[in-house]
Amino acid sequence: MQRLCALAGLARATYYRHLSRRSRAEAECELRDQIQRICLKHPFYGYRRVTAALRRLGMVVNAKKVLRFMRQDNLLAQRKTPFLKPPTERPTGVIVIPNLIRGLAPSAPDQIWVADITYVHLAKTFAYLAVILDGFSRKAVGWAFDDTLDASLAIAALDKALQSRNPKPGSLIHHSDRGVQYSSIAYRERLAKRDIKISMSSPGNPFDNAKAESFMKTLKAEEINGKSFADVNDARRRINSFIAEIYNKERLHSALGYRSPLEFEAAFKQNTMR
Repeated sequence: MQRLCALAGLARATYYRHLSRRSRAEAECELRDQIQRICLKHPFYGYRRVTAALRRLGMVVNAKKVLRFMRQDNLLAQRKTPFLKPPTERPTGVIVIPNLIRGLAPSAPDQIWVADITYVHLAKTFAYLAVILDGFSRKAVGWAFDDTLDASLAIAALDKALQSRNPKPGSLIHHSDRGVQYSSIAYRERLAKRDIKISMSSPGNPFDNAKAESFMKTLKAEEINGKSFADVNDARRRINSFIAEIYNKERLHSALGYRSPLEFEAAFKQNTMR
C-alpha cells in the first residue's frame, strides 16, 4: 500500500482518510435508503419507531441521526385533524356501572378488553367503527364497520372478539365508555351470558379509556385522515386490512417495547411455556 500511495503521489494518511470518508458516506447512504423504505411502508412512523425498526434489522443507529435524516428528507409524519363531527347518540337513562379497571395493569391477555366506537367521514355521509382491544397486548381482537350507530354494531364487534379469543368465564373485564350501545340491554346480556364483568368510564373522562382512545387516534392518523372512500364497502375493506395486516401484525408500539401486538403476545406465550 505504501508503494501504491507513493506511485500516486499520496501520503498514506490521506488515502486512509479518503477511505474512511467513503465508508461513512456509503453507510449513511445505506441508512437513508433503509429509512426511506420504512417510511414508504409506514408513512406515519415517527423517528422513534423508525429507529426501532432499523434496530430490528440489525443496524446500529442513533435516534438523533435518524431524526436529522428524516427531517432533511422531509419524511417526518404529518398529522391531520378531522374537520367535521358526526351526530352522536346519547344515553337516555342513567345506568350506574363503576370503573373496575382504574389502577389495574393486566398481566396476561384476555384479562381486560377495552371497547370504543368512532366515526369515519365518507363522501356524503358517516360510517362507524366499533373495536375491542386486548388491554395487555393492545391487539384488536374484534371490530365491525357499518353505517349504523345502534347496538348491533357494537354487538358485531363483541361477537367477533368472543369467537376469536373465547375468554375463560369469570376472568375478563370489559371496559367501555357509557355510550348507549354499551349500555344497551342486548349488549350487557351478551357479556353476562359469558360471565364477563362490565366496567365503564367516568362520565366525560376519556383518560379512563386511554388505550381505546389511542387506537382510534392511530387509525385516523395513519389510515383515515386525508383519504377518500368510495362507499361503506370500500372503507370497510381498507380499514379491515389496516387493522388486521398493519396494526396487529406490523405496527410497533413503544409501550410494548417497540413490538407489534402479535409479536408481544407471541413472546408472552413463549415465556409462559418455559
